[in-house]
Amino acid sequence: MTVVAIDGPAGAGKSTIAKRLAKVLGWAYLDSGAMYRAVTVVAMDAGADLGDGEALARLAEALDLELKAEGTVLVRGADVTKRIRSPEVTAAVSGVASVAAVREVMVSHQRRFAERNEYVVAEGRDIGTVVFPDAALKIYLDAASTERARRRLGQSDEVAQGADQDAVRAGIEERDRLDSTREIAPLRPAADAWLLDTSKMTLDEVFEAVRGRVRSAIRP
Repeated sequence: MTVVAIDGPAGAGKSTIAKRLAKVLGWAYLDSGAMYRAVTVVAMDAGADLGDGEALARLAEALDLELKAEGTVLVRGADVTKRIRSPEVTAAVSGVASVAAVREVMVSHQRRFAERNEYVVAEGRDIGTVVFPDAALKIYLDAASTERARRRLGQSDEVAQGADQDAVRAGIEERDRLDSTREIAPLRPAADAWLLDTSKMTLDEVFEAVRGRVRSAIRP
């Protein structure tokens, strides 16, 4: 199998770029963050204790999840694409994702997805460091938290929720702190990742830079 791994913090552009790259290449698209968010939704619906690692792992193991090529996320056949991006899920997902037993189950799910599809663009926070350490190409996208907050306000329901940029930035920085300091699979660039700061770039510029890197690193 051949994997392009794209990691980075929230708002750096990795989801948009990974989805677009997969479409252009004709490869499968794997959104690992959506998978953890789906587990969080299922746990919340079940009234599970989000601090009970064993219960969360059981829910993750039994997760009936389908990821569509265009980014749609189905749980038990129901479309939860918008719901997994809600403020409630966003606030809880870091805690769920920090549970070692949950990550072990989800990594297995992610590797099986890649084995089934053979050619995959995968994005998340530990794709190049843990899930696919032998990925054909590892990319780490980053941007200043102020810029990431501006982008999130432009693409989410947080505007409708009445959030301002300072509040969104604070939330992003807290998520960065939680993800980068967790004991299991912390957010960090792989040692051999290509680093790209997207703070002053448009999405088209980021995409062209990433596509150029893929062309130079991976033979057709």
